Amino acid sequence: MRGAHLVHRDGRWRLFVALPGRVTHWRTHYFTGPTVPSVQERSRALTALGFALTDGTAWSWTEDHERVDDPSSPVILIAHVPVVPVVGGVS
Repeated sequence: MRGAHLVHRDGRWRLFVALPGRVTHWRTHYFTGPTVPSVQERSRALTALGFALTDGTAWSWTEDHERVDDPSSPVILIAHVPVVPVVGGVS
């Protein structure tokens, strides 16, 4: 499923849209500042990338470790939401 991911790593937030079959180039937006981008900021960034949230969806949040299977490594915050291309956007 096509979805947007918001990841906090190395002190900044990165929003990207994972496109199945296109792992070499995913559309990406970097936010400035350490604060979690608001829903409106994320929505504007998604629109700039050619996508929109689907009606009634909410971001789901989880955390992971920077190094797999190493609970002492730094935590990475990850959010996900399904998206659809905007009219005239990416297919």
